[in-house]
Amino acid sequence: MYQVREKTALSTFKIAATYIGTVVGAGFASGQEILQFFGHFRGNGFWGLLLATVLFGIYGWAILDLGMRLKARSHLEVVHYAGGRWLGTVIDYVITFFLFGAFTVMIAGAGAIFAEQFHWPAIAGGGIMALITCVTVMLGLSGVINSISLVVPVMLGSVVAIGVWTVLATGFHLNPVVGAVPTKAAVPLWPLSAVVYVSYNLVMAVAVLAPMGARYQQPRLLVKGAVLGSLGLGLGALAIFLSLAPNLPPAAQFQIPMVYVAGGLNPTLKTIYSLVLLAEIYTTAVGSLYGFVARLLPFNGSAARFYIMGAGVAAFLASKLGFTTMVRTLFPAVGYAGLLLLAGLTYTLVKGGKDRKNQSGG
Repeated sequence: MYQVREKTALSTFKIAATYIGTVVGAGFASGQEILQFFGHFRGNGFWGLLLATVLFGIYGWAILDLGMRLKARSHLEVVHYAGGRWLGTVIDYVITFFLFGAFTVMIAGAGAIFAEQFHWPAIAGGGIMALITCVTVMLGLSGVINSISLVVPVMLGSVVAIGVWTVLATGFHLNPVVGAVPTKAAVPLWPLSAVVYVSYNLVMAVAVLAPMGARYQQPRLLVKGAVLGSLGLGLGALAIFLSLAPNLPPAAQFQIPMVYVAGGLNPTLKTIYSLVLLAEIYTTAVGSLYGFVARLLPFNGSAARFYIMGAGVAAFLASKLGFTTMVRTLFPAVGYAGLLLLAGLTYTLVKGGKDRKNQSGG
């Protein structure tokens, strides 16, 4: 009995960690996403984070559950079920495009860290990240899940530690002041910003969550994993928000604002966080590349390896557009398009609730 409980707990952790790991990455752990989507709204950014956490729990579970019931090989089965043939096809194209785009952003983020923090050529950081990611994805879904679940606890521990340290060092309290940000918000209203933030992250996460739901054929386990994952995402985002708030507007001038915050606390912490950030970029890059290739062809045979390496080279070349620019433009655009996915999942949730109610009433 104890071994069964221990195995269940480990599986719950792996589901939650993989969920978190596919969402966090260069944009999240660098502070750019939290800055663009929540930092501009000052105190209201906190309520936006709370709303996003709840939505992550609901829709993360919906994707896992559909993946389990449909025995999904990729995101395709889930989006076709949720959106129907026509809308599902549109969502599929959006997701497939963004998976490649997100992989490109991760490579650009690695290059930015190498350039800003270690004073190495950005091309070296991007190239190394692309190569390591490709090698990991060649191991298949098990390799993806294991690599992500190992890194996530380190990332969460790091951002929470910096958040607590910042609050203690500055005496900062959320209300009433958060420093002004010199640029405009990526999305104009904080409730809409929270929805778009969840939307584009789920567009990326569905590629891994759907086949993972099929892998774990246990409904209660998927519920626990989704809830734990959403809480982890909310906690990490709040810690970054609390870290950035008293350091604005200066932190907003950097591509990697969280490294600026860490450096203000301790020079050694700056280096440590840069390494943690690289690890988090790696987890999202792995999830994005896996989802992209899994959509194009089955993960068996030598053809998958050629697709993986080809995507790696193409993303490396595209990453020259720049990290901050890509976060500010690509992510909100895909987030608006991803609202189609949320609409389809919402319809599925409502329909499923009515069906269960009718069955119990009958």
